[in-house]
Amino acid sequence: MSDVASSDMGPWLSPEDLAFVRRKVPILYVDAVPVRLDDDGSLSSVGLLLTATDGGLTRSLVSGRVLYHERIREALRRHLEKDLGEMALPQIPANIVPFTVAQYFPTPGEGWHDPRQHAVSLCYIIPVLGDCHPSSDSLEINWFTPGELRTPELQSEILPRHVGIVQQALAHLACS
Repeated sequence: MSDVASSDMGPWLSPEDLAFVRRKVPILYVDAVPVRLDDDGSLSSVGLLLTATDGGLTRSLVSGRVLYHERIREALRRHLEKDLGEMALPQIPANIVPFTVAQYFPTPGEGWHDPRQHAVSLCYIIPVLGDCHPSSDSLEINWFTPGELRTPELQSEILPRHVGIVQQALAHLACS
């Protein structure tokens, strides 16, 4: 397989090579649940990105692949900065243990579904202190209270593979 050099990410796979690898091995991802906390440390709101897709508008978490030879902390920082902007001021914890691990399968009915690949995602809850200005991939970021996140209307707008992660994050933060 050939590597294609990227100006800021080092060696990377061509689209053809990535498609080949996705058919053969699980791909490692990170998912970040951006949160705003109250002064007492309790959850105030969760940030979801609003993105235009072929099927319309959808809401999602900050998510992306871990690059070859990239530390998890670096991958989180890179995706948070790309999706939320440089002034988001994410507070990545010193202990980089995820609150859950999500596994996606290309075959429907075998668990969480991602038609592109078998993927494993390390999921983190990341407090955000600064101003968020989403990248060109997203239209905006909206902040929702735990109560709003439980409504069927809002859950129907969230990317299906991210709904379970949001629910687990709420439970982890004792908001269930």
